[in-house]
Amino acid sequence: MYEYIKSLHLIFVITWFSGLFYIVRLFVYQIEANEKPSPEKEILQKQYKIMTYRLWYIITWPSAILATLFAIWLLILNPVLLQMSWMHVKLGFVFALFLYQFKCQQIYTQLQRDEIKYSSNFMRLWNEGATIILFAVVFLVILKNAFNWIYGVIGIFLFSIIIMLGFKFYKRIRERK
Repeated sequence: MYEYIKSLHLIFVITWFSGLFYIVRLFVYQIEANEKPSPEKEILQKQYKIMTYRLWYIITWPSAILATLFAIWLLILNPVLLQMSWMHVKLGFVFALFLYQFKCQQIYTQLQRDEIKYSSNFMRLWNEGATIILFAVVFLVILKNAFNWIYGVIGIFLFSIIIMLGFKFYKRIRERK
């Protein structure tokens, strides 16, 4: 039974991250639609509001809740996991992921009210937050105790720098076009 619960947990983690990646992409499109002339602006904004609503409440939030419930079930079935240091770090990243999702909820709510407080460039950069958390969690789960924490922290830091540099490079290419 444990492997079935673990499989369901993984499936909902994947759909959760998919929702988080795509919702921020939709935020980018919604913010950029605000700069279009009428009636294109209103048509696009209406469509993006529908798309973000469906993604957020039909896929992303249910996936987050189900991934969490299956994770709790796994910990109940195998409580020794809570004694492992890699699991403590992983749970810290899961907490960060929920903070990220709550911030996305705030942005979602603002955009649904046509309040645009962030640029599309900020949203592109914001989208990488979930990517960094995903990399950290996957490496923690796969490498577990073989993971050297110092190199891991340095690796995540370097990965973040590479993402930032890639973003700046991509921004320059977009500005030239």
